[in-house]
Amino acid sequence: MLQTFEWDLPADGTLWERLAAQARHFARLGVTAVWLPPAYKGSAGGLDVGYGVYDLYDLGEFNQKGSVRTKYGTREAYMRAIRRLRLAGIQTLGDVVLNHRLGADETEHVGCTPINPDNRLETQGSCAPGEVYTRFTFPGRGNTYSDFVWDHTCFTGVDWNGWDPDHHLFLLEGKKWAEDVDREKGNYDYLMGADVDVLNPRVKEELFRWGLWYLRTTALDGFRLDAVKHISASFYRDFLAELRKKTHREVYAVGEYWSASLDTLLNYLNQVNNSMNLFDAPLHFHFYEASRSNGAYDLRNLLQGTLVSARPDQCVTFVDNHDTQPGQSLESWVDGWFKASAYAMILLQKSGYPCVFWGDLYGIPARGIGAVSELPRLMQIRLFQAYGEQKDYFDDPDVVGFTRLGTPAVPGSGLACLFTNTGGGRKRMYVGTRFAGSSFVCLIGGQSRVQIDREGFGEFSVSGGGLSVYVPGLTLSSVLYRIRENLRRALRIRIF
Repeated sequence: MLQTFEWDLPADGTLWERLAAQARHFARLGVTAVWLPPAYKGSAGGLDVGYGVYDLYDLGEFNQKGSVRTKYGTREAYMRAIRRLRLAGIQTLGDVVLNHRLGADETEHVGCTPINPDNRLETQGSCAPGEVYTRFTFPGRGNTYSDFVWDHTCFTGVDWNGWDPDHHLFLLEGKKWAEDVDREKGNYDYLMGADVDVLNPRVKEELFRWGLWYLRTTALDGFRLDAVKHISASFYRDFLAELRKKTHREVYAVGEYWSASLDTLLNYLNQVNNSMNLFDAPLHFHFYEASRSNGAYDLRNLLQGTLVSARPDQCVTFVDNHDTQPGQSLESWVDGWFKASAYAMILLQKSGYPCVFWGDLYGIPARGIGAVSELPRLMQIRLFQAYGEQKDYFDDPDVVGFTRLGTPAVPGSGLACLFTNTGGGRKRMYVGTRFAGSSFVCLIGGQSRVQIDREGFGEFSVSGGGLSVYVPGLTLSSVLYRIRENLRRALRIRIF
């Protein structure tokens, strides 16, 4: 999976066009799905990254919030990008943000109870009259696609009250927080803006209707679900079941549940009847800690307590994303020197569904951050070499590695990977007796060729703080296989 954006992309409305133009290039890199940014109008119009949701039905079609297009382009360009990506054999996943709304068109008067922001189960006063931004009429769109008007009955809480501007969290009169949400801060239903009451029958019906409209309109293959820890688990369980039933499609879904606790993630998967995958936040935090430890992190523990180790079939692994990048609210940026090793872990191991971040593949120019130079090659190694049984060598706190034994069905497949967070090292690793007498070449790491002994072992080395990836030497059959695969990807047309 490729996340096709980062927070600081220029707000020039060209992303959809760029993705359409690069669709076949992505396919040649081995990308099989793309996570597209939120496509609907945000409260900041053409400047909004997409998480300040204003109108879910405006995909860059109506003059609202100061622009017709979104930050990424127009509705027409969005639909064209989806078509081009799907024709290249790439699934398209839309970013779905249902937790909150911002940029209401009108205020309303309703009773508000001040809540302790650090403990949402604790009130800090009695219910009193208030003025809140909760009425969304969408004057630029009118009743096109939906005539639903959002008002204060559609929300549970807000962070602004004109009659009490010094307080910053209010529970609206007659409302209560959803119970099946994360327990951080006592109850983490509220995140930002006007918090959507997804358990209100009218709201639930409207969101179900929108989800069906969105899938049928765009032909997306599935969703990335934002901030699921803040939304009733029963809502998403029912939402996905309804869409799959009505569309008779798989509707792949991966949720963002931001927690370092494996038990918390496993509990959530049970709550939603395993209806989605989750991003492996614990693994990300391990990468972050290892990159910041100055060599003190014990690499033997890299996979301990991670989702990929417990539920590999329901796990999307990642190194960084738009929220962890510098300057963002969840900043936990993996240091550049360790980035390639982290990507080797998620791309070359057999378990998990890896997600590559746009900011790592192309850099973040606005922050002066360059691309991870090894990343395109690692993606190609995954495509052509990362097959077969895996042998792990996580037996040393400072130097760890693994091998993939390859398969005859993919000529030239197989690899050996070694990395360290301190000084250099060596490790004797098994690559299979079918490679006995042959040699492995180092594609990443600048190490010498390794001869494989008659028992199928090789002595592999890595430089200090570095990564080494070795693959079998090229043969005629492996060259022909790659030529055939590249031609197939270049010419592939997906019929749907």
